[in-house]
Amino acid sequence: MLELNDIKKDYVSGSTTVSALKGINLRFRDCEFVSILGQSGCGKTTMLNIIGGLDKYTSGDLKINGVSTKNYKDRDWDFYRNNSIGFVFQSYNLIPHQTVLSNVELALTLSGVSKAERKRRAIEALEKVGLGEQIHKKPNQMSGGQMQRVAIARALVNNPDILLADEPTGALDTETSIQIMELLKEISKDRLIIMVTHNPELAKDYSTRIVRLLDGVITDDSDPYTLEDMEADIRAKEAAKVKTSEKKIKKSGKKQKTSMSFFTALSLSFNNLMTKKTRTILTAFAGSIGIIGIAMILSISNGIQLYIDRVQRDTLSSYPITLQAESIDISSMVTSMTGNSDSEEHEDKSKIYSNDIMGDMINTMVKEVKSNNLSEFKKYIENGGSGIKSYVSDIQYSYDVPLNIYMKDTSNGVEQLNPSTMFDSIYGEGATSTSSAMSSGMGMGMFSNSSVWNQLLGNQQVLDEQYDVLAGHWPENYNEVVLVTDKNNEVDDYTLYSLGLKDPEEVRTLFKKMMVGESYETEKDISYTFDEILDTEFKLVMPTDMYKYNDVTGTWDDYSKDDKYMTNVVNNGTDIKVCGIIRPNDDAVSTSISSGIGYTAKLTEYIIEEVKNSEIAKAQLADTSVDVFTGVPFDNDRNTEITMDDVNAYMATLSPEESAQMQAMTSGMSDDQILQLFSASLKARTTDATLDSNKSKLGITDLDTPSQIDIYATDFDSKEKVQNIIKDYNRLQQDDGKEENVINYTDYVGIMMSSVSTIINAISYVLIAFVAISLIVSSIMIGIITYISVLERTKEIGVLRSIGASKKDVSRIFNAETLIEGFVSGALGIVVTLLLCIPANALIKHLTDISNVAQLPVAGGVILIIISMFLTFIAGLIPAKFAAKKDPVVALRSE
Repeated sequence: MLELNDIKKDYVSGSTTVSALKGINLRFRDCEFVSILGQSGCGKTTMLNIIGGLDKYTSGDLKINGVSTKNYKDRDWDFYRNNSIGFVFQSYNLIPHQTVLSNVELALTLSGVSKAERKRRAIEALEKVGLGEQIHKKPNQMSGGQMQRVAIARALVNNPDILLADEPTGALDTETSIQIMELLKEISKDRLIIMVTHNPELAKDYSTRIVRLLDGVITDDSDPYTLEDMEADIRAKEAAKVKTSEKKIKKSGKKQKTSMSFFTALSLSFNNLMTKKTRTILTAFAGSIGIIGIAMILSISNGIQLYIDRVQRDTLSSYPITLQAESIDISSMVTSMTGNSDSEEHEDKSKIYSNDIMGDMINTMVKEVKSNNLSEFKKYIENGGSGIKSYVSDIQYSYDVPLNIYMKDTSNGVEQLNPSTMFDSIYGEGATSTSSAMSSGMGMGMFSNSSVWNQLLGNQQVLDEQYDVLAGHWPENYNEVVLVTDKNNEVDDYTLYSLGLKDPEEVRTLFKKMMVGESYETEKDISYTFDEILDTEFKLVMPTDMYKYNDVTGTWDDYSKDDKYMTNVVNNGTDIKVCGIIRPNDDAVSTSISSGIGYTAKLTEYIIEEVKNSEIAKAQLADTSVDVFTGVPFDNDRNTEITMDDVNAYMATLSPEESAQMQAMTSGMSDDQILQLFSASLKARTTDATLDSNKSKLGITDLDTPSQIDIYATDFDSKEKVQNIIKDYNRLQQDDGKEENVINYTDYVGIMMSSVSTIINAISYVLIAFVAISLIVSSIMIGIITYISVLERTKEIGVLRSIGASKKDVSRIFNAETLIEGFVSGALGIVVTLLLCIPANALIKHLTDISNVAQLPVAGGVILIIISMFLTFIAGLIPAKFAAKKDPVVALRSE
């Protein structure tokens, strides 16, 4: 039941006020067909919009079922339009990109009706208006009369109490107009229809009541509905308890609200975009340009970062943090050598002054040589308290253990391969100064001091990442080793000579001929099968096996130059077998060991244990004051002064004959002369050797006392963690007053690659700047495009508001559109980026020989799509808010 009490509507424009309605008082029955007649501009449509909740009255009151609407909020009007009002417009106002069925379903969607129920009721409404066979057509595929029938079906689908028709036949021909009017007359039997028209004939033929309007005032009402009649009807309805829908409104009142699901908003937006496929694709492509740029930057950045990570990992495996038993601060030495230390400025510029670089360097070298207690540090890191193992790929311990490797075949004599003896004859006693200078100039000294036998990392995962196994397998036992080639399956000839695969005598012959000016050609292009390499065996000789006990002197004699003895020792030595051939893989930038032989820590441990159990080692360790090679004491007390008491004590131990000889020798000597004589005699009975030098010669050591610790960090960040752990250890030792346990070391990687982090950060900043610019441009463009879409869909906004859509629903539609645009732009950008990565990688490979640099990570692609959607959503918020605030009356009038 509808009631208008003194309704006034004023339009204010600046200082001008136009009164459209001037105190309208009307009451409407629940079931009647009311036509409102009047000239154009008399206020008919304004009154209809106020009744429908599209426009707000300036003063007065609109009562719905006796409830005042003065305090209605937006959501209350939305619910009222959706549940109690149905609109039929002169221009149909169907949404062109939706099907007939979807247009009719839309009002039900706002009411929260289930999908199945929605479809059933929409089809039923369309069948009622005679369009049951046309449900899948689009509005532009129908005639004017059919479109008006769809509009009526849409108005009826929610079973509203009131149907408002604004010139429903104004755009139709006579025959179609009659059909529409007949349909409205039939509908008016069970609900209120208020029709605005300027055609008095139609009003007279079909209306049950005609209200005439002139300049905003009612001039005539053919069948007034008095207050007494209305009260009587209310009493009758309450007695009969009918119209349950009215009770729902009375009970629920302003607390009810409509809501469009986000899926519906997506559907509306998607269908709208599909009607403009070309523009949508071009817009998406334009939006994707920024994403393509960002994705390409991310791809290359990711690939470079992966490459850097690989370089870091491989480089750190070649240049670990090295802790030595005795270390030198290389940084201080470099500073001294380069003259970077501060020097005074001389006033007299007419003279040349000396800069004492050599003196400073020598002083620095002596001063910076420091001993490290690696035994204590080893205990610290192995106890687990430091947490260092989570930052390293391996910790390698080295020991002063000679690795004596010989050729297995002794038929042509004994040939020591490691340490190499190829150049011993060149540097022997017979070498001339000229030959020594030539060999030095040719770098022979470097070769003579180098070794092709290197210990493998203990981390098998890192080894698997750096190397491919060409044949055989990785070492599993202490006596198994692998041959390491370069990436071309090549091994340098020095390594081949050092391994005995090529006869070392060739090198000696070559050098001798060169010394006398003769030419000598070595055999080139030699190759070996994998089986030939895997059949190679060596002999390991313990350093203690080169010495033999002398029963006469009670000492141990060196037999390393005795060919017969050494032949027997080598033949009885430990077999070392090549069990595999490995090669750096294509992705490895740097490797832990270069060409040569790789052995495991098990071999080192085996040698240490064998040496410890040898007879000579046991003898030396049993009496640490006597040299086992000479049988005389170590000169540990050479600085101790001898007194006459010591002399007398010594004389007392002699036999009578010896005592008599000594007294005759010292007769006539002063005490000082006697002490001098005894000191010289005592010195002659000691050796210049030390216990430590003998232990080093014999290879006697302990697993708890390494001579060097190599710490292989997993990456540069982990390297910093390791350095912090060493600092924490040093701080702990200093706090405990144990300065002798403080570790000093040189960071070789830090010296060589100190600028890497700076370069990476600079590149990152540049990329971030590019990304920021791309994002800003994309956001602005999407915002403009969304605003254009709002302008294009203004009438659709009015239609949605007329059927009960709230402001939030309208915002949701455009937000959904921006999200779709963002998703399409992002997805298109990712696809194009993946395609562009193919030629980009080919170009980079051609220019730098680095493969697969451009790699877009999956997570990065997904995140970019999400970022694209988020940015377009943000960019579309202002246009969406602008759309929501549009006046539905104005929106409906737009074209």
